[in-house]
Amino acid sequence: MRKFLILLILFAFSVPAYAATIYKWGDENGVVNFSDDYNKVPSVFRDRVVIEEYPQEEGTPVPAQEMVAKRKEEIKTDIYGRDETWWKGKVRPWKEQLKGASENYENAHREYMEQAEGLGQYKFGRLSLTQYQIISYRLEILN
Repeated sequence: MRKFLILLILFAFSVPAYAATIYKWGDENGVVNFSDDYNKVPSVFRDRVVIEEYPQEEGTPVPAQEMVAKRKEEIKTDIYGRDETWWKGKVRPWKEQLKGASENYENAHREYMEQAEGLGQYKFGRLSLTQYQIISYRLEILN
């Protein structure tokens, strides 16, 4: 039992400390508390907090969040080696085509509405049946 306890203590103190800030404070019963988040320290004891900094040692592993951030910075091409400028060049014609299609749609919609307003005159007897059919045919084409 004693050997196990000694081994446990040795392992507990042999763990490398990464860059961290530890907040240490004692409560009214004399119990020492630790936290890595200042917001978890009760406001009553914040004036008693002792800040302990543990710098990262050389050769120790980098935390996972930093690895992901570095990896995102390094990856600037896709799996085929195409970078951001290649994709921008690929998207530019699509944007121009979309702009032209939007303009065509707006023109067709405007003309459709003008023709549809002309059909309203048929109800009041101003258009002949032939004029009505021509406008209806034109609306079908525009639609």
